Amino acid sequence: MATSEKAVPTSFMEPFKNILVSYLMPEKCYDEFFLNFNFLHVDCLKIIISKGLGIGIILGSVLVKLPQILKLLGAKSAEGLSFKSVMLELFAITGTMAYSIAKSFPFSAWGEVLFLMFQTVTIGFLIQHYKGSTIKGLGFLVIYFGLLIVLISPLTPMSVVTTIQASNMPAIIFGRLIQASTNYRNGHTGQLSAISVFLLFAGSLARIFTTVQETGDSLMALSYIISSCCNGLIAAQVLYYWNVSPAIKKKAE
Repeated sequence: MATSEKAVPTSFMEPFKNILVSYLMPEKCYDEFFLNFNFLHVDCLKIIISKGLGIGIILGSVLVKLPQILKLLGAKSAEGLSFKSVMLELFAITGTMAYSIAKSFPFSAWGEVLFLMFQTVTIGFLIQHYKGSTIKGLGFLVIYFGLLIVLISPLTPMSVVTTIQASNMPAIIFGRLIQASTNYRNGHTGQLSAISVFLLFAGSLARIFTTVQETGDSLMALSYIISSCCNGLIAAQVLYYWNVSPAIKKKAE
């Protein structure tokens, strides 16, 4: 009887086994859950939560900065956004992507930075464009993607990639402090998108757990801890200046 009882759920789950084992859990955890019915296996639960969060972060990252891009396009203005801050953020994103590729980390542990990179590059170009420097914006795109190709190629030594990743921490701190000081000087957050800010904050917090679980890399984990603190500062400013817009600020002056 015991064998027949297990045969039913096993045959039912068989079509999904390859998908689950490929993307969500190792085969040993599949056996624990669907053969042994041990749904409280701590190590496997950690793996599934980490993988699930990682996939969720990646899917969310496809749209995380879209509200910011749409806000810039709708306002036809980049007021309140710091190009220097965007450049430092892009440096950190690129370093994490190159480091993860060089270390052969699973895509679920870093995939969101690929989509964040494209969106951040777009924001950088739009800032230049709306400041009347479209040619500089195009030059920025050409130079960046040229450097990116070299960085992720085998031509770049691992020591260089590791150094760039280690430099992420001061880059993240300075980048966010520049944006925070810009917000403080202006007395508002300008065209900064609240949705994008809060999604970035939530994503960086979740990444602390997934990085520790999936890579065990202390350098990456520390980068996400610092990133969470800095993103939290910007999120706090968004809440503080919630009812203040550039137009209201100028009218008050």
